[in-house]
Amino acid sequence: MPEMSFFQEVLANLDEANKHLNLLPAVYERLRNPRRALIVSLPVKMDDGRVEFFKGYRVQYDFARGPGKGGVRYHPKVSLDEVTALAALMNWKCAVVDIPFGGAKGGVECDPTRMSKSELERLTRRYTYEIGLLIGPESDIPAPDVYTDEQTMAWMMDTYSMMKGYAVPGVVTGKPVSIGGSLGRNKATSAGLVTVVVEALKHLDMGLDDLRVTVLGFGKVGYHAARILHEMGAKVIGVADSKGAIYNPRGLDIDAVHRHKTETGALKGFKPAEDMTVDDLLGIESDVLVPAALEGQIHRANVERIRTRVIAEGANNPITNEADRVLMDKNVFILPGVLANAGGVVVSYFEWVQDLQRFFWNEAEINQRLTAIIKKAFGEVLNISLEKKMDMRTAATVLGVQRVAEAIMIRGLYP
Repeated sequence: MPEMSFFQEVLANLDEANKHLNLLPAVYERLRNPRRALIVSLPVKMDDGRVEFFKGYRVQYDFARGPGKGGVRYHPKVSLDEVTALAALMNWKCAVVDIPFGGAKGGVECDPTRMSKSELERLTRRYTYEIGLLIGPESDIPAPDVYTDEQTMAWMMDTYSMMKGYAVPGVVTGKPVSIGGSLGRNKATSAGLVTVVVEALKHLDMGLDDLRVTVLGFGKVGYHAARILHEMGAKVIGVADSKGAIYNPRGLDIDAVHRHKTETGALKGFKPAEDMTVDDLLGIESDVLVPAALEGQIHRANVERIRTRVIAEGANNPITNEADRVLMDKNVFILPGVLANAGGVVVSYFEWVQDLQRFFWNEAEINQRLTAIIKKAFGEVLNISLEKKMDMRTAATVLGVQRVAEAIMIRGLYP
């Protein structure tokens, strides 16, 4: 039987949560369908003078709890199904950590690794203009995601501001600090993930000293998570990127690995470490595995290789539903992405609030507030998991969906 599409898997998790919630049929159907989806055609003049057309998307899943919130990714495999699934996950994620946002997501089907900076700027500005009728600080606030960054958000903010005729820093988050970005935002997802891991280790009566960690994906989330865990005393024994993996049972110097990747463009060849495939790294015994790249990293073909105690999802849905069941049978403690990688959207919320107030906090305040919110969310999800005897993914989905459903019911159906 073929594996389900990404959005079908998200809906399957929603179905599982609803077995415990028994939502009214109208509310349940509302949650199974995005509020709106926009598909745009993006003509972009390339550096060689030709015009190339790209397809872009922005999906707004639900606004019951507040304006839409969600990143924008540039990737060759971006599709409406993927963006819709990610928007739904953002909806639950914002509710799990109890911040006043709904779910949204955007993306452009392109290969940014083959595009120049000027081409990416023209693509970004065209995309922003085309979705400009949907986004805004009170309606839908984009942020960085896969292959987008602070510079991308600066171009988006500037384009939207030109459309309005005045500076609108609150239209996006994840911007450079110099134009209204927040301190601590660049590593917020990783900091939140580490907080969740530490809380899980306490629950499982495990410690950080000599904890063996492997990380799949060495971008913004994977690198900072590995670095923070390394600094806290854990032993990061393996990391992987899209081109391969490296392994050292004695532990890796994460900053040295990062320098090597920056200089060479890949992890392979780093010494002292052994080069191997990503699937081979999955077969290495560890205490914590952090999948931090794209969805579906762990699937039916490689899940049997995994030997770990805890999985903390730095990416959104990196484990297929089929693989999820296998891991639960192995008694792997899974920290779902709607909880484990929610630190980014929490600090995005802080950035948005600071932009609206034109009053900014120091990094210590941001980190303190972030830690408090993530710890509270972890405790709430864990309590549901223990009380209802369900896995953490279902517990987190139950919590998020319940909060969104409550907002929908209180607001009522219009007209």
